[in-house]
Amino acid sequence: MRTDHLVSVRCLDGVGQRLVLRDTFGARVEIDPRVLVANPPLWRRLDEDARLSALRSTLSCGETALHRVSERIDRETALTVFKVSGLE
Repeated sequence: MRTDHLVSVRCLDGVGQRLVLRDTFGARVEIDPRVLVANPPLWRRLDEDARLSALRSTLSCGETALHRVSERIDRETALTVFKVSGLE
C-alpha cells in the first residue's frame, strides 16, 4: 500500500468502523480508525501522504473521510491532554 499514491479513502460504518484505502497500484487496505488515534506517528504519515496524493490529483475521493478522522484524533488528543493535566 502506497499511501502517497492514494486514489480513494472511504469510511465503512457498521459494527466496527473501518477506513478503506486504495492506491494507484490497486492495493486495498482496511484500517480501524482507533489504530490511528492510538498511533499519532502513523496518522501523521497517512495525513501527509493523503495531502500529497491530493496535490498530485490522484486522490479522487475521501477527503471528507480523512477530515472526520482528523477531527476525531484532535478530539481524543485534547481529551487526553485535559485528563493528564487534571482539567477534565
